[in-house]
Amino acid sequence: MTLCQLFLQPDAAYSCISELGELGIVQFRDLNPNVNAFQRKYVNEVRRCEEMERKLRFLETEIKKDELPIYDPEDNPDAPKPREMIDLEATFEKLDHELKEINTNADALLRNFNELTELKHNLTMTQSFFDD
Repeated sequence: MTLCQLFLQPDAAYSCISELGELGIVQFRDLNPNVNAFQRKYVNEVRRCEEMERKLRFLETEIKKDELPIYDPEDNPDAPKPREMIDLEATFEKLDHELKEINTNADALLRNFNELTELKHNLTMTQSFFDD
């Protein structure tokens, strides 16, 4: 193992880091541990990634709740390019919104079904009372 320090141009940093990450042979150390997370240069990008991860976890729990199979690739996929990240973010946002809307509608349908079943039961009971 060798300790190295890399200086990367900001334009090429994403490509270089993604290539190194895909190789899986590099470990990164924080050289500024005393810097607040909000003062870091790429805090917005990290927040975007964390938000996408949250949406993916939500989608995964919903898929597992419905007992649907999940495709698990044997090897890790390549890191997406910055433009692909924008498309992925939009897709995850759309799926997240649609799934929340579906859950809301399903809850409303179940509530309506229970109310109507109760009313039907009450009508059946009152019908037998009036028939007697």
